[in-house]
Amino acid sequence: MAQPGEHQDGWRAALRRVVPDPRRIRSSEADGPPTDPPAPDGTDPDGEDTGPLAIRPAGPPPGGPTTDPGGPTTDPGTSDAASDAAASGGAGEGEPGPSTDPAVIPSTISVREVEARIDEVILHAPRKYTRLDVHELTRMQPEHTRMLWRAMGFADVDDGEVLFNEHDVAAVELFKELVDSGLMTRDVQAAVLRSIAQAMAGLATWQVERLYELLGERRRNAEQWPVDLRIVLPALECLQVHVWRRHLAVAAGRMLAATPPEADIRTLTVGSSDLVGFTRTARRLSPGQLIELVELFHGIAADVVSGRRGRIVKTVGDAVLFATDRPEDAAEIALELQDRTVAAPGLPELRTGLAIGPTLTRFGDVYGEVVDTAARLCTHARPGRILVDHALAVELDGDRRFRLRLRRPVTERGYPRLHPWGLRRGPASA
Repeated sequence: MAQPGEHQDGWRAALRRVVPDPRRIRSSEADGPPTDPPAPDGTDPDGEDTGPLAIRPAGPPPGGPTTDPGGPTTDPGTSDAASDAAASGGAGEGEPGPSTDPAVIPSTISVREVEARIDEVILHAPRKYTRLDVHELTRMQPEHTRMLWRAMGFADVDDGEVLFNEHDVAAVELFKELVDSGLMTRDVQAAVLRSIAQAMAGLATWQVERLYELLGERRRNAEQWPVDLRIVLPALECLQVHVWRRHLAVAAGRMLAATPPEADIRTLTVGSSDLVGFTRTARRLSPGQLIELVELFHGIAADVVSGRRGRIVKTVGDAVLFATDRPEDAAEIALELQDRTVAAPGLPELRTGLAIGPTLTRFGDVYGEVVDTAARLCTHARPGRILVDHALAVELDGDRRFRLRLRRPVTERGYPRLHPWGLRRGPASA
């Protein structure tokens, strides 16, 4: 949910570039009386069901007499020329009349109206409650709702600011039910929300940017954005839920394969990879080229890691952190990432560090010495090389798909003597 002044400034600037300036629109005297807005209950003044966000046609009503804004009333029995003029809204020769498509928003709509409609499409309902209203409706203590709101990644709001809708109230009620049922404590509740918010914030930002690009490529004015969003957003929502459930099934399978005491701490192989000299490369690129470069690398990483039964824990710019249950899978991922990066045009060389051991998994992230070891090995690896810790070298020893070679010990503060091994493909590598 967007905050006042947060993410909306970008929308507002974009809207002002494409929404017609009301001062340039013909005066209401020349155009006739304005179109009545839809009634709050989803019907227009004539009783037609327009839906919660449908826009009343700007053109004449079908099947009835029409009125030329500058001329007399006509009916179907009038001349063809008069009928054509009436059907076009009285536009002059060569001048297009207003659209009769109910999905098209009249060109006289203001920037604020477009903003409101986009906001309502995204949130499924208009904002009509203040923070105090939510407290009164849910009977939840103000400090608790403030904690939930902050956990979702949003700033505090003023008591009188109308920001919330019925879906926010329902969400608060749902959280109350989970706590009352004993299935979730307040501490866990906040942690769950933070985890969801961190994933959703990045996803939402990327989707908004991409949707804006797509709508711009289609040369769609902002007046049509609410119509396009009503088509796109439900599809995206269904896809996100489907992908989430598929990942939920995989995660549940991993969890059920472990005994309860091992649920949070498991033996994992963690990999840390980054592009060497990425900062220097980025300085020479335009913003568009930089985006293409990052998306290319992230796409390769996602394809390789998922194809080898691993999972990406996080991506940060030119770096990716991944984890696998089986050590050989991590080794194959590291080697394939190197091959794919070399083959990709324009990508700098990649370096990777791998380590294995007990790893704490919590809310989708990984913690522990193994994670730090992998990151440090990545830092010490030369461009185009892979370093693994001694424990992983022992696990991979004897597997003819891999070739291991002991490197010089690495001295690092807090890690007196790391014993890295270089990893390459072996004679039996597929």
